[in-house]
Amino acid sequence: MTHSWLDSPVHHAWLTTEALRLLDFAKASRLSEGFGNLDDEGRLPRCAIAETLTTARMTHSFALAHIQGVPGCLGLVEHGVAALQEPMRDADFGGWFSHPQGQRGSDKAAYLHAFVALAASSAVVAGVSHAQALLEDAIEVIEQRFWSEEEGALGETFARDWQQPEAYRGANSNMHGVEAFLALADVTGNTLWLDRAQRIVDRLILSQSATDGLRITEHFDRHWQALPDYNRDNPADGFRPYGTTPGHAFEWARLLLHLEAAREQAGLPVAKGLASAAKGLFDSACRHAWQVDGAPGLVYTLDWRNRPVVRERLHWVHAEACATAAALLRRTGEAQYERWYRCFWDFIGEHFIDRAHGSWHHELDPANQPSARIWGGKPDLYHAYQALLLPRLPLAPSLATALAL
Repeated sequence: MTHSWLDSPVHHAWLTTEALRLLDFAKASRLSEGFGNLDDEGRLPRCAIAETLTTARMTHSFALAHIQGVPGCLGLVEHGVAALQEPMRDADFGGWFSHPQGQRGSDKAAYLHAFVALAASSAVVAGVSHAQALLEDAIEVIEQRFWSEEEGALGETFARDWQQPEAYRGANSNMHGVEAFLALADVTGNTLWLDRAQRIVDRLILSQSATDGLRITEHFDRHWQALPDYNRDNPADGFRPYGTTPGHAFEWARLLLHLEAAREQAGLPVAKGLASAAKGLFDSACRHAWQVDGAPGLVYTLDWRNRPVVRERLHWVHAEACATAAALLRRTGEAQYERWYRCFWDFIGEHFIDRAHGSWHHELDPANQPSARIWGGKPDLYHAYQALLLPRLPLAPSLATALAL
């Protein structure tokens, strides 16, 4: 296979067209205090309130669009930055609520704060007013409250006043910590963030995957002892599902390649095994999650014997699979990744892209029909939009910085 879609002008044009279509759909998510979650037809429910996670992801995504020169996005980035600085920020104790003024709980979660940092860093690259202050605030909170130098990882969740730390450590929040840290390294010029990203990878991937069959252990207690039965009674949880999550294997694999490239670019020592771990994670996820129940598509979760648990197909899993196949193809040149890249886009084009109502279906049932067991509506732009950008970019620097070059 000598011709790659990664080099095809027609494929690039398709990616651009689809990205613009997603952006147009997502603009309707704007609320007075940030951004909310859209329903299947791109409308805000009557009772919609802004969510900090959605606001951070939309701010990041619209910043990427503005950097590329997409008209009409700057005001949306400014709106997101303002929301993150005011109604969503805890003015008394610092950090960010999950909803404005802590309307639905006041806990502070590492997962959320990683996305605030990512949004701030992208807004800085986009040249948005007040984004630098937001970035500095996010960095201070991460360094003072979440980062553990002793553990080489992020703590998970705290009460509003930063007391009562949760007796849990999670791979998901730390994975998005790595993503944010790669961006922070580029925006600040401080390679300490690359060292912190490497420490997270050392703990969660390079040490774990070697002993666990190239799959991601997601849940741990406060002492980093694995919790294999975590959420066995709630296997379809949207953020902490039981078992293993192939979509996270794809995300981790891509981040390993970004980290390898970023450290090489910065002239830092590169840990052995990053690329081989990325290949192993990707290959294992494809082998155990793709078309395992007779129909095409990647299942959401597997048990510890690699049997499907939650068979729904989620859009973000397939978006990450596409982006990672492209990254591995760029890193290795191996034809198998070209085949997977085309396979995943063909599946997305046939089953996920909603040409009637816009955006992508966020979830399909085992028969590949739209469903809402785990995710209802179409709240997410971030995963699909990044999957449409990453195949056209180098592995380093990080996304916003690469687009600005």
